[in-house]
Amino acid sequence: MKPIHIIVISTLIHVAASCGTGHPNPSDGTTVDVTVTADATSETSIRNTTASPANGIDEVAVKQKMNQIIESENNNVSDTDSADIWNHPLAEMPEPTVALPLKWHKTYSKEFNDSNYVHWAAAERIGIIPLSDTRSHWQLRRPLVKIVSCADFYVEPLTHSRPYLVPEAALMLHEIGRRFNDTLRVRGGGDYRIKVTSVLRTPESVSRLRRSNRNAVDSSVHQLGTTVDISYARFAADSRRIARSAVDLKAILAEVLDAMRSEGRCYVKYEHKQPCFHITVRNQE
Repeated sequence: MKPIHIIVISTLIHVAASCGTGHPNPSDGTTVDVTVTADATSETSIRNTTASPANGIDEVAVKQKMNQIIESENNNVSDTDSADIWNHPLAEMPEPTVALPLKWHKTYSKEFNDSNYVHWAAAERIGIIPLSDTRSHWQLRRPLVKIVSCADFYVEPLTHSRPYLVPEAALMLHEIGRRFNDTLRVRGGGDYRIKVTSVLRTPESVSRLRRSNRNAVDSSVHQLGTTVDISYARFAADSRRIARSAVDLKAILAEVLDAMRSEGRCYVKYEHKQPCFHITVRNQE
């Protein structure tokens, strides 16, 4: 079974406190799987957080799915993210590369052109209210999940966002990573993971980012915790075995996103200035 990292929280303050006090575990050759934070009075924060019925969310199903993952992957626990073996890919993608057999022959910008309005409408149904001040950190209408580097994906050091998503978006991200890995393995292999470049933003971080990135509009859907950016120009290489090009890996990722978009799992926008796929989870009714 592949490892997965999940930290379920009811407020950002809880996570900040818990993540700041851990100490690295000695390396014993085992794979770090799951980290779950819980407050002093609950089994886990997700079990005590409910969504507004008006959102049309099957909260019970979401909780059951998250709890299944937690229970099935809860054998090994890491105290800090920095001790994780998945946080240290190669500094550069290796060369020379070997070509992959590809099935993607479409135009990226034409196929992945879901507008910001579509992303925002989907995000409003299951996302959080944008974090505006300290009080809002304590009064989230949905639980947030901290995402950390794992076998499914690599979270690069974030400068304008924080690694938190609503549970549905976290599950979507893990599935994208798993499908990417499975497809790559079937096509001939290579030790690569998708690279997450942006996650949850605040209005303040969006304002700062707009100075250098025109994609970061004021109504950035990243503020709702439903959206993630995945690079198509850079991938995390974990070894020099069977070197692949970013162009070929981009096509593999596009195949995965195209399939999940067709299944009604997400909306996707192909960004140009910042080379990434902008992905928002959809509520499956």
